[in-house]
Amino acid sequence: MTDRPVDFSSLPSYTPPRRSLLSVRKLALMASVVAGLGVAAYGFGPALGNVDILTTAAHAQVNNTLRNTQQPVGFADIVEHVKPSVISVSVKINEKVTSNDSDDSPFPPGSPMERFFRRFGGPDGIPGGRGPRGGRGMVTGQGSGFFISADGFAVTNNHVVSGADKVEVTTDDGKTYAAKVIGTDARTDLALIKVDGRSDFPFAKLSEAQPRIGDWVLAVGNPFGLGGTVTAGIVSARGRDIGNGPYDDFIQIDAPVNKGNSGGPAFNVDGEVVGVNTAIYSPSGGSVGIAFSIPAATVKSVVKQLQDKGSVSRGWIGVQIQPVTAEIADSLGLKKAEGALVAEPQANGPAAKAGVESGDIITAVNDKPVHDARELARTVGGLAPGSAVKLSVLHKGQDKTINLTLGELPNSKEARGPADQDQDRGGATRGIEVPKLGLNVAPASSVAGAGKEGVVVTGVEPGGIAAERGFKEGDVILEVAGKAVANPNEVRDALAEARKDNKSSVLIRVRSGDGSRFVALPIGRG
Repeated sequence: MTDRPVDFSSLPSYTPPRRSLLSVRKLALMASVVAGLGVAAYGFGPALGNVDILTTAAHAQVNNTLRNTQQPVGFADIVEHVKPSVISVSVKINEKVTSNDSDDSPFPPGSPMERFFRRFGGPDGIPGGRGPRGGRGMVTGQGSGFFISADGFAVTNNHVVSGADKVEVTTDDGKTYAAKVIGTDARTDLALIKVDGRSDFPFAKLSEAQPRIGDWVLAVGNPFGLGGTVTAGIVSARGRDIGNGPYDDFIQIDAPVNKGNSGGPAFNVDGEVVGVNTAIYSPSGGSVGIAFSIPAATVKSVVKQLQDKGSVSRGWIGVQIQPVTAEIADSLGLKKAEGALVAEPQANGPAAKAGVESGDIITAVNDKPVHDARELARTVGGLAPGSAVKLSVLHKGQDKTINLTLGELPNSKEARGPADQDQDRGGATRGIEVPKLGLNVAPASSVAGAGKEGVVVTGVEPGGIAAERGFKEGDVILEVAGKAVANPNEVRDALAEARKDNKSSVLIRVRSGDGSRFVALPIGRG
């Protein structure tokens, strides 16, 4: 006999064999749990032989409950409510473009976003790319967006409308309107646009709460020009860093998102926007179930500034920072790999003026813990320029509090590449070998163009420890284990002292071009 519901009311004198006793009791218990009631709430009828039988009324309730739980749960009511707020966005750009059949990326060549999409499947990773390129003419593109107010303010992606000469939106009822760009923010890839002429547009609400991993989400947008498309999935992860910049904090979802979905909303089951879809991982060019959305909290902050003044200003402390890796934490004697390591404070910046030094670890801002370098960038960037902040800093093993006033993050920075590695070495030899590290070094003062501080790397052993950590010829070692070095002997002495102290790795401060960083190198004992 199989374990299935049986209508015992039609068999008043039936006595099941003993081998079914466990199955019947399991069924009764399972049905009572499914109904959300205790077993005792149903009550059992008189015993027939050795088997307890459910009463007719209780059994009918169980069967109804089981039938109801088998019905699929749909999203039609939610979609009917939110879909009218979603728009398709079309742009036109008059420009001269070079023919390149493999490149329709709207991001500048070499930019972090362009590298990300090229690494993860090329331009098809952008779910809102622009149309055919080649020669001089009109470049067109499509994306998505959604109204956030009844008077026509709408959100989309910066890469959808950036540089557009003409922007049009099509609403869910098929009407087309001209739109103007109010402001854009390339750092978060958000844009605010405005449609004039009406004050009764259906609009969506941005969620106040963060979604949980596993929550349902609905993506609504204009994939491949197919406006009004709805797909469903769940929140797969939060806090994703896709290499776009220090403000990366994406929600990962598995609702199918494709080219043309850029700027479209991801709704929760309450009909609120939890994220703005901006990127996909796509080796194939289509959805593979990995998409990235900008969190609603970020959207709120950015959109408010765009609406008020057309641009976004962020707080700035003026430091070059890097993560505290497990090796760096070990070399500094830290119990946890947390905080943001200051590689170099910018000259005349707020941090430098307040006394922040290279090697300091920022552990909190206004008593809010800083877990990593990205969190520091997001926290400081979320504060207004001119704000007074308190930094909690670990300075040479000692806790320290530094107060400073935030500056304003420059809108653009000129990125300078590494120092020319083919420059004249001024007759320098291969330098002196640093045992067990796979490095040859020489005093920087002996190599033309290397400056006067530190020792310059004149050779890197392929496959060695230093090569694995990214060292290259032309790098300048400024400090070893917190001590400034000016010649190979001082490097050797610092390494020997670290080994004597039974350290498994040593922290080295390295300058590449105009920037510096800390590298933790494993060292041999003895």
